[in-house]
Amino acid sequence: MSAPEFSIVIPVYNEAGNVAGVVGEVRAALDGRVGYEIVFVDDGSDDGTAAEIAAQSAAAPGLVRAVTHATRGGKSRALINGAKAARGPFMATMDGDGQDDPASLLKMWEKLCEGGAPDPRLLVCGWRRERKDGFRRKLVSRIANAVRRLLLGDGTPDTACGLKLMNRVTFLELPHFENMHRFFPALFVRRGHRAVSVPVTHRPRNAGVSKYGTFDRLWAGLWDLIGVMWVMRRMRYPDVRPDVRKETD
Repeated sequence: MSAPEFSIVIPVYNEAGNVAGVVGEVRAALDGRVGYEIVFVDDGSDDGTAAEIAAQSAAAPGLVRAVTHATRGGKSRALINGAKAARGPFMATMDGDGQDDPASLLKMWEKLCEGGAPDPRLLVCGWRRERKDGFRRKLVSRIANAVRRLLLGDGTPDTACGLKLMNRVTFLELPHFENMHRFFPALFVRRGHRAVSVPVTHRPRNAGVSKYGTFDRLWAGLWDLIGVMWVMRRMRYPDVRPDVRKETD
């Protein structure tokens, strides 16, 4: 089977009730329109998530694949291990709770390819303009995004949106740390790439419950922000010049 144009990496933890629906919606949105694969990363679930992923993989071999953590490692580690297992040169990320609309990925892919070919130096971020969450979660997210934009200058209105599309190799070259997924735009911009935002559809959760608190995430994010500012000051990615001697031999 030829390599897909991009791999959709989906971290899941105790999302047995959402796996089949996510796969069905991805296929309805993307089949016949773009080459892709789905890589679920089961982050140590203790419900029926692993069995649901296995059933979907058996029904669509080569299209749906699985990476399984023996113990819980967190969303960022799940994305890293999913990226390592992925086969596509580009990588999309999506949450596995059913709130992200996979049809938005096609719009994001079109944005990445505006120049005629996928731009390896562009990060496309989803922007949930009409977020279907409770008041407190929306308030905390609004505060966190405002603080990030002010201190990191990433120009991104919704860094916490699970929908993102990027060069997979570039992602794997970034500094890896817990909760790095909240800072993709700033890290990519510091790497010398561009980040743009595309409005995407956001929906209420169909099954299961959120695995994150509200205000505890805000306080953790503030501490993470301090660490990211330190890391960004020390990131160095000089371009490698071609070997002139080889070119003139």
